[in-house]
Amino acid sequence: MKDLSKGLIILGACLCFWPQFPSWGALLLGMVIALTFGNPFLSRTQKLTSRFLAIAIVGMGCGMNLQTVAQTGMEGLGYTVTGITLTFLVGSLLGKLLKVERDTSLLITSGTAICGGSAIAAVASAIRPKNQEVSIALATVFCLNALGLLIFPPIGHFFSLDQNQFGLWSALAIHDTSSVVGSTLQYGETALKVGTTVKLARALWIVPLTLLIGFTRSRQEPSGKIKKPWFILGFLIAATVMTYVPALNPIGDWVEMVAKRLLVLTLFLIGANLTSQTLKSVGFKPFLMGVVLWITVASTVLFAILQGFIA
Repeated sequence: MKDLSKGLIILGACLCFWPQFPSWGALLLGMVIALTFGNPFLSRTQKLTSRFLAIAIVGMGCGMNLQTVAQTGMEGLGYTVTGITLTFLVGSLLGKLLKVERDTSLLITSGTAICGGSAIAAVASAIRPKNQEVSIALATVFCLNALGLLIFPPIGHFFSLDQNQFGLWSALAIHDTSSVVGSTLQYGETALKVGTTVKLARALWIVPLTLLIGFTRSRQEPSGKIKKPWFILGFLIAATVMTYVPALNPIGDWVEMVAKRLLVLTLFLIGANLTSQTLKSVGFKPFLMGVVLWITVASTVLFAILQGFIA
């Protein structure tokens, strides 16, 4: 069984580079293999997931125009601040109503408000929760990420969202950058660019959020090692080069194409990381809180987009 699982994971990873293989299929295949046969490469695939995502996002910058990136980021500033604030208010209320442990509640809310696992890891360095609380928050967000990647595109089509609207909705309502990219990749080129840009701009809020939470907890400024999202800087540098050195655009187009297939591979690895042990580690109340908070955020943002409040 172990040898079969190894072979299937290697075969699935290779399949991700077939141009016709869809991103949702990669995620689903990874999940099926992991939940049915297990993942003997779990520690390795978990490390490769974040590395491949970072490389792919930098590569995506080669297909971006810096002026468009700056404009999209500034346009999203207002509703990003509003969204983060409201998410924390609702998350705090849900945590108290469901009697979820304070730190677990804060971690789930942070992951929902900004960028999933990266935000959880950063906030954890400021509040020093129990390892179990971090695991529960990560597992909750991870499960919802996988679900969001599958259901967001059909919902977007049901409400006839254009690509700009869908990119905004995904960036503001899906937890992790990887799932935002995977979801918008299925919807179209414009959706992918808008979603990626807005999500990366949103991810920058990890730093002030972590410092604010550390201050309000009356503790020292976080001394733990925080994983810095350097891929955001790489994305901006790549976009800058392609904007001001147009002669490199043909190379940039090729790099962007490779980056998109690497993203499909990343989604396969995300699915392969969803093991039965991960599912079992999620308690009912924290998971319920994560689901209700996510539905509240996603439906509110969708309503605001449909009504023209967010454009």
